[in-house]
Amino acid sequence: MAGQHDHGHTPAAWTAVTIAFIGFCLGSYFTVVAQPWGVAASGVVLVLAGVVGLVMRAMGLGQQPAPARAAKPAVAAEPAPVVEPATPAAAG
Repeated sequence: MAGQHDHGHTPAAWTAVTIAFIGFCLGSYFTVVAQPWGVAASGVVLVLAGVVGLVMRAMGLGQQPAPARAAKPAVAAEPAPVVEPATPAAAG
């Protein structure tokens, strides 16, 4: 199954991950210097990374969806044997 997918080695994936990495770096920096506006702006950059990735995939620069596979038929399991509890022998 691993041979069917290229695990995100596409221009859309690389671009989105690069933008997200920049957003995380900026967010970390602005957290350290205690600038809440910068942290919020970094969150916007992270959302932008997702949007850019989706747009690039829609343009044909991303991984194509995998073809649907047929589901395997369910195998009916045999019922487990019922074991009766042992009763004490009647003393007589």
